Amino acid sequence: MKIISMIPARYSASRFPGKLMQDLGGKSVIVRTYEATVNTNLFDDVFVVTDSTIIYDEIIKNGGKVIMSKKEHECGSDRIAEAIEFMDIDVVINVQGDEPFTDKGSLEKLVAVFKDDHDKNIDLASLMVHITDEDEINNPNTVKVVIDTFNFALYFSRSPIPYPRDKNAGAKYFKHKGVYAFRKEALLDFYRLPMLSLEASEKLEQLRYLEYGKRIKMVETDVQGVEIDTPEDLERAKRIWK
Repeated sequence: MKIISMIPARYSASRFPGKLMQDLGGKSVIVRTYEATVNTNLFDDVFVVTDSTIIYDEIIKNGGKVIMSKKEHECGSDRIAEAIEFMDIDVVINVQGDEPFTDKGSLEKLVAVFKDDHDKNIDLASLMVHITDEDEINNPNTVKVVIDTFNFALYFSRSPIPYPRDKNAGAKYFKHKGVYAFRKEALLDFYRLPMLSLEASEKLEQLRYLEYGKRIKMVETDVQGVEIDTPEDLERAKRIWK
């Protein structure tokens, strides 16, 4: 089984433009993320895939592997799908470019899902973190996921799910972390299929998979990580790096 990692990287970000080129301990955020992913030694290959000549040149300058997108894409999955369409691979893991503290243990769990799935019943795998903070549960920027008894995703939402009508029912809340592992065929299906109403409403690409009947295995991790979405996140990352 050939497993690679792809790191989709856009230069322009609505909340923090150019964040991937910001300095973190003497190297850019995107280079730190690329190096951390390579250093896990979990993958047959690692690539950054981007629409930016700035990021492309940055990776090349630092001795990395990078692919330039040929088309405009609305999401990271589309960008990765274009890049891997003609590659001889089985599974691709999407690592977010703004997470320089890539956690090897969490990625190992995703790799294990596919190595153990001998009948190829799983289309995707992704990470989730148990959360208890009420503000985070109710924050629409925190994507929540509900699962069945076998840890397959039932639904993702920006709303607090499940709704706590009975606060004593013992429901647990899980935050979805945007690290995906795809079978190649499932990712290419996503690329070719049109967006439907749930994805359009919530603006969550993972809902397209569910709407078309794909199975997403959720893997729990206790590593929150550091996503650099704002200048304040970058300052926190710098403190951690030191």
